[in-house]
Amino acid sequence: ALVFVAHGAGEHCGPYDEIGQTLKEHSLLVFAHDHGRHPDLPIFIIGHSMGGAISILTACERPNDFAGVALIAPMVRVNPESATPFKVEAYDTDELNYHGGMRVSFATQLIGASERIEREIPAITWPFLLLHGDVDKLCDIGGSQMMFEKAPSTDKKIKVYDGAYHALHHELPETAASVLNEVTSWISERLPASPSQGS
Repeated sequence: ALVFVAHGAGEHCGPYDEIGQTLKEHSLLVFAHDHGRHPDLPIFIIGHSMGGAISILTACERPNDFAGVALIAPMVRVNPESATPFKVEAYDTDELNYHGGMRVSFATQLIGASERIEREIPAITWPFLLLHGDVDKLCDIGGSQMMFEKAPSTDKKIKVYDGAYHALHHELPETAASVLNEVTSWISERLPASPSQGS
């Protein structure tokens, strides 16, 4: 079973470590997060694949809440070739990944999300970074290119990785390192200068 620990008002998840460790000893998966507010900190989202679609739609619904969105092979458009199962050994051997077939209702939801994103793109003014492999067989790179071209944001960047597939952050070491560097640099460039940096 998966157990989410929600901490109380004004605290953090640290005091629940003993509960988490005890549940873990009984073969339960446990996770928690601190849900306090940090009003002085800019908030960024990083989304990959379907998580990219969720990130785009979230930023569209709450554009003033986020300082930027970094997208790694986001699902803006589903690649028609992905109707054939896309297999990668690392994905297949990870027992935490879902390995069953795609349910019709889930596929319908993905298509609906993609259509909604296309409708939202002309209103996107928030900062975003797009990273995409040009041989991605799952999420169509054309969707990222369309988003970059049609979104009116004045703070946007796209980087295409030649010969790279879908999970750029799990690609060849040089590609994965470049992706991490791009995301880190892009976010860092959008952070407000600290008082020590200004002097």
